[in-house]
Amino acid sequence: MRVLHWFRKDLRLEDNTALHEAARDAAGDVVPFYASEPALLGRDDMAATRVRFVLDSLADLAARIEAAGSRLALAHGEAAAVVVAAARAARADAVYWNDEYEPALRRRDDAVEAALRETGIRVRRFHDRLLVPPGEVMTADGGPFTVYTPFRRACEALPLSRPLPEVTRLAAHDLPAPPLATLARLGFEEPASARWPGGAAEARARLTRLLAGGLARYATHRDFPAADAVSRLSADLKFGTLSPRTVADAALTARAAGAAPAAAVEKFVSELRWRDFYAHVLWHFPHVETGCFRREFDDLRWEGDPAQFEAWAAGRTGYPFVDAAMRELHATGFMHNRARMVVASFLTKDLLLDWRRGERHFMRHLVDGDLASNNGGWQWAAGTGTDSQPYFRIFNPVLQGEKFDPDGAYVRRFVPELARVPARWIHRPWEAPPLALAEAGVTLGDTYPAPIVDHAEQRARALAMYRVDAAAPPARGRGRW
Repeated sequence: MRVLHWFRKDLRLEDNTALHEAARDAAGDVVPFYASEPALLGRDDMAATRVRFVLDSLADLAARIEAAGSRLALAHGEAAAVVVAAARAARADAVYWNDEYEPALRRRDDAVEAALRETGIRVRRFHDRLLVPPGEVMTADGGPFTVYTPFRRACEALPLSRPLPEVTRLAAHDLPAPPLATLARLGFEEPASARWPGGAAEARARLTRLLAGGLARYATHRDFPAADAVSRLSADLKFGTLSPRTVADAALTARAAGAAPAAAVEKFVSELRWRDFYAHVLWHFPHVETGCFRREFDDLRWEGDPAQFEAWAAGRTGYPFVDAAMRELHATGFMHNRARMVVASFLTKDLLLDWRRGERHFMRHLVDGDLASNNGGWQWAAGTGTDSQPYFRIFNPVLQGEKFDPDGAYVRRFVPELARVPARWIHRPWEAPPLALAEAGVTLGDTYPAPIVDHAEQRARALAMYRVDAAAPPARGRGRW
């Protein structure tokens, strides 16, 4: 028996469910295959930084496949056509892959399966991307969970799967294995953001760094953007250079060995489950891709000034914590989770602009941009989603900065024009004495913008704009991208 394994967002040989099953069923006679798809690359929210990450990851994967005695077969085209062609050319009896959960990708996979079965080629599909696959946990009345905490508890009642061993032997074949494409060849310019190295080796290095330091402080320091206390594994989980099982198992092993406190590990694994939760929501409620989960908000009239979107996107709002976050995004292709919540609240509840504009901007720039997580996070902040922050809970961007960046280290890094402003004023420079600003080299409205809106005034406008019964349920949890 020969199997074609179709790599997608599982760019690794270790702990890869479909690949492991293929290697076992075919006794190693597995042809590794990857296809780039014009329909996906041509999306207007496709970020060049993500494409660059995937190219790096494919280079790492190709080297590992070569060490396993094979070559990574490559094709470019519409999935149903190129997968069938590759399976035929490889003389494969079956095609295996790990499922994806976005609406368009589910339709694509169903079309590919139908095309393969029409030609007599068997298909096996596996769950691999989440700790708990969609449909595995349901409420007592058989419906999907729409609140995170009971979802988490239901998931915690299930045993966590252990990581699978690395596949070390793959089949020789004569399918095309050309050099990997470049960004330019795929139609992308080199992004301005710093390179986020992709590939299983880099993913493993990031996990090792987390286990060596950040994990122990995760429960207490994860909300502080200047602290090195988050995993930075989101892109690796997005593209499958690490599996969520490997990450969770490593954290739990660290707890068992006494290398990380139980509270820190429990909080970290619970944050992994937020990723599952939003994927489940998208699976069960695909309308959230373009509309509000809470449909009563679909008719909300966003009253903000569209021109202010550009100031928000450029990190020129006059609110230092917001500006630092937006500049971090453009400089690195990443944004700290606390900062994501603050800037999303600012766009929707201070600037009164549609959350979908912010969601799309993030997808155009994030290396870890993921439809389910990004959509869920934005709808949480906007108060339109499942388990969302109520519309009347509005982040104060000044107080958020003072609480989570108390000495201004995060602001000083990404808003260097404020680097010499004393910590007392770093998050509210418009209140600083003129002499303090002069000594710091800051002229409001010139070297750094004055606030583009008054938070107190905009908060009142937001409450009126939402026009929702003030008896809405209180917020549960703290949200998660």
